[in-house]
Amino acid sequence: MSTHNKQRLHLLFLTAISGMGGLLYGIDIGIIDPALPYLHRATSLSEAQLSLVVAAVMGGSILGSVVAGMLADWLGRRPMMVVSALLFVGGVTLIYLSQSFIPLLLGRLVQGLSGGVIAVVVPLYLAECLPASQRGRGLALFQFALTAGIVLAAFIGNHYLGNAELAIQAAGSDAAASAAAADRAWRSMFLAVLYPGSLFLLGCLFVNESPRWLIRRGRRAQAASVLARLRPAAQCEAEVAEIEAALCQERARPKLGRGAALAGMLTERRYVLPFVLACVILGCNQATGINSILQFMSTILQHAGLDPVSAAGYGTTIKILNMVMTVFAIMLVERKGRVFLLRIGTAGIMVSLCLLALLFHRFEAQRVDVRTEVAALVRGNALDLDVRAARFAQSAAGPVQLTILYQYGDKQQLAEAYTSTPEASAQRIAIRPPAGAGAAPLRILRASFGPIPDRNSGLLAALCIAGFIAAFSIGPGVCVWLALSELMPTRIRSVGMGVALLINQGTGTLIAGAFLPIVGNFGYHMMFLFWAACTLVYFITASFFLPETRGKSLEEIERLFARTRTAG
Repeated sequence: MSTHNKQRLHLLFLTAISGMGGLLYGIDIGIIDPALPYLHRATSLSEAQLSLVVAAVMGGSILGSVVAGMLADWLGRRPMMVVSALLFVGGVTLIYLSQSFIPLLLGRLVQGLSGGVIAVVVPLYLAECLPASQRGRGLALFQFALTAGIVLAAFIGNHYLGNAELAIQAAGSDAAASAAAADRAWRSMFLAVLYPGSLFLLGCLFVNESPRWLIRRGRRAQAASVLARLRPAAQCEAEVAEIEAALCQERARPKLGRGAALAGMLTERRYVLPFVLACVILGCNQATGINSILQFMSTILQHAGLDPVSAAGYGTTIKILNMVMTVFAIMLVERKGRVFLLRIGTAGIMVSLCLLALLFHRFEAQRVDVRTEVAALVRGNALDLDVRAARFAQSAAGPVQLTILYQYGDKQQLAEAYTSTPEASAQRIAIRPPAGAGAAPLRILRASFGPIPDRNSGLLAALCIAGFIAAFSIGPGVCVWLALSELMPTRIRSVGMGVALLINQGTGTLIAGAFLPIVGNFGYHMMFLFWAACTLVYFITASFFLPETRGKSLEEIERLFARTRTAG
């Protein structure tokens, strides 16, 4: 095999293993969605405990992103990739074997910790190993793998969902058999994702260390050997010299200790500008609402007028579109550049969100408060209500929806009923005291009643969400990882990436926590308008402040900000 072909094979292997990391990150995000209903059915966990199980991955990811950069500087990029794989495999194993709330929660935290480490270390590793001409495409492949992980989690869920529903139907009134089928379903979903995690772990054992990290550690010969496997000989020597020159310039400046790295980011302009740009882009990326759109897509489509089966079908199709559009972004990122794709993507997101806001406002404005009427129907600390027979529904001309937020003790839950579906159970709300509620009275906190949009409105909403996903995939979805890894100067890259990703994950956590309260109190249209306003900040930042980094080495990008300082 020729030297050129060996170099291409090494690059392909490096990119494929890094892509497996993105796949696991996507699985982290997506697997709980299909597993949660069966986890709820098979266990006695409260709503609050289930919410903690869902949120634990985000909490673990925040912790992972905080420590990953510092540990990657200390131990190296490759060892931290191995650690992330071990965390994923260990977390999933703990989840699968768990028999109570605490082990399950710890398993989800460890799984999230793995995702946080992957999100920092894998893009950092790719940026430092790939040639400048291929860096954009390589990091875009990480995003593609992430979307593929979300789709894979959906298909795994759909596979076990079908088997579980058949078993539950066959169980009939046998509650123990039904719970056993649900228990097998959610455990099987998590067990299935153990295989790609093990493959990533195996691959990480055979990748090389980042040459830039090796040079920073004084291991020049080893770094040159690694680069020789990835670059032509002439380019290898030139790149080693460029890295060493940048390192000499860095060491000529006053040394930043580990505790002073963040202070350096906030005091020297050559660090402040790229650091702030990366943080704004990472924060705005979550503030577009992408995670909430993905996690609540079926719910949003149902509220827009689609039945549950159609909503799930369109939701899966849109997630596949997310993956397909990422392929187009991979082909365009080195041709058109990062700034162009961000402009197009953020503009498309704003248009899609504004159209969604207009669509939802059209029928949300017609909802009325019926809390007093619903509270008057409570009998014996319970509520049994057929929406079609309710007095406030008698004048309704078309399909209607009733949404009730109620509380027993300190436990709040939501109940909904629709007259647009033929199933009698969907048209009736039956609220009973939960086990262990004791004498806690039933309180109706909020009840709203209004028309359900027709199927055409649901299809328009699906089209708008598809436009949102397509725009996100082709712009922010790909370019965010480039901004994270390219903008940070060498001296603060690991710590800076950790801080920026912390902002990203923190923003996502805040938005996830605010989503249901905002939707419940102000409607979906206000949530969409808020995301559109955040995306406008994103568009302005990308259009007027972000420099184009296509085809530039990391050292050239760093000198670009140093020249900005001199010009100022």
